[in-house]
Amino acid sequence: MHRQAEFFRSNAPWLMAGFLLTFSSSFGQTFFISIFAGDIRAAFDLSHAGWGGIYALATMSSAAVMVVAGGLTDRFRVRLVGSAVLLGLAVATALMSAAGTLWVLGLTIFLLRFSGQGMMTHAATVAMARWFVATRGRAIAFSGLGFALGEATLPILFVALKGWFDWRTLWLFATATLLLMTGVLLLLLRRERTPQSFAQESRSAGMQGKTWARKDVVRNRLFWLMLPAILGPGAWNTAFFFHQVHFAEAKGWAHIDLVALFPVFTAAGVGSMMLTGVLVDRFGSTRITGLHLLPMAAGYALIGTAQGLPLAALGLALMGIANGAQSTVGASLWAEVYGTANLGRIRAMIGAIMVLGSAIGPGLCGWLIDRGIAMPVQSLAISAYFLFAAVLAAIGARGACRHL
Repeated sequence: MHRQAEFFRSNAPWLMAGFLLTFSSSFGQTFFISIFAGDIRAAFDLSHAGWGGIYALATMSSAAVMVVAGGLTDRFRVRLVGSAVLLGLAVATALMSAAGTLWVLGLTIFLLRFSGQGMMTHAATVAMARWFVATRGRAIAFSGLGFALGEATLPILFVALKGWFDWRTLWLFATATLLLMTGVLLLLLRRERTPQSFAQESRSAGMQGKTWARKDVVRNRLFWLMLPAILGPGAWNTAFFFHQVHFAEAKGWAHIDLVALFPVFTAAGVGSMMLTGVLVDRFGSTRITGLHLLPMAAGYALIGTAQGLPLAALGLALMGIANGAQSTVGASLWAEVYGTANLGRIRAMIGAIMVLGSAIGPGLCGWLIDRGIAMPVQSLAISAYFLFAAVLAAIGARGACRHL
């Protein structure tokens, strides 16, 4: 406990910068946008498939741009990249409050997804992986607490506020919060990690003692075996939260009752995230990869068949355990096996695939919903997907472990 406290005291500004970025990314994440799904569909007269299609197209476009823009973290400091992305997300939230046509809505979703889920999360992850080496797992886990806090508090807060304010006004509240966060980030990073440390860590090698470029990664067996595990959480977790209103209706539950369970998902994720951070620092991420997806498979099977809220809470807890572990293991793995010299470009490619998954999931599930296959039924197929992804990821990670 004393060592953990000392670790935080010694690195507080940089850890809090990562925390702030992941929390701020909440305003571009599906769990936040989906709170307003019913209002947006009503305002623009959209079906489930229509809304899912716009969301998917905008998200896929943001993934394509991420592949190029993500490399900026290899060239510029987090102080500059992070503050620019925060301002970009503030513009997107302000635009949502005034969107009146479908093309403006599409542009707004693109900016929300690119700035929030894409670049904000990317900048935080690359910063933690590059700034910290021996304590990388713990640093990534701590920064992930910002996302967990947003996930636990913002949905239930904004659902409650919808009883008092127009939904467009609430997006302006988000804009004001992001502008405040920009100023706080600049204060935290008045003194960023030293240039010497930055340069040394950028030369940190990966497997076989070499520096991996992005073109080398796409030829590597591990990357392809990890692909279902990269796509899965983004696709199916996003789909679940995106269609949460429909899920509650299909189960015969009040939406607010389902939303009230989300802190269970988050609490389980936080505990898992911190524990996984310690395990990664001690054993390495390759020894854990694959196993961390098994609770996700169990969670989707349980929540899909649950008849009451208590079993749904247990399913969400299992999903949260896997999600917390994924955020730490996934972020650590790429730095561990491929090094940090080109981590921004490599992580941008991985992030783009994750964002692509988050586009596929809501669109595909929305299409199935419109054809009479409800989300609870789809959850059983999603469970089988995660079992398959876990096996492939474990095979790839064990192979990579021999080359470290």
